[in-house]
Amino acid sequence: MAERFEVWLLEDAERDIEDIGLHIAANDAVEKAEAVLRALEAACQGLERLPQRGNIPKELAAIGLTDFREVHYKPYRVIYRIIDRKVFVFGVFDGRRDMQSLLQRRLLR
Repeated sequence: MAERFEVWLLEDAERDIEDIGLHIAANDAVEKAEAVLRALEAACQGLERLPQRGNIPKELAAIGLTDFREVHYKPYRVIYRIIDRKVFVFGVFDGRRDMQSLLQRRLLR
C-alpha cells in the first residue's frame, strides 16, 4: 500500500473552487454546482495517493517549468506541486480559458 501524501489547498485554489461553484449556481443550477464542487474536492483529495500520476501542464513545460503537475475534472484543471510528502494545490482553472496567461500570472508571481 502506497504512503499517503498530505494535500493542502492554497487560498487561491480554495477561492477558485468557490468561484466555480458560484458561477455554476448563478448560470445553471445549484444542484449542478454542488455536484461539480464535490467532484473537484474529490479530485484534490485523490492526490493523497499517487500524485505523481498527474502530467506536467504543457503551458508550463513550454517555458521550462516542470515542478507542477495537473489532474483533470473536465473542463477544470487542478494544478499542484509535490514537495516531500505534501501536495500543494495552487489553483483550479477552467481549461477553456487562456491557460498560458493564467498559469504564468498565478505561478510566477
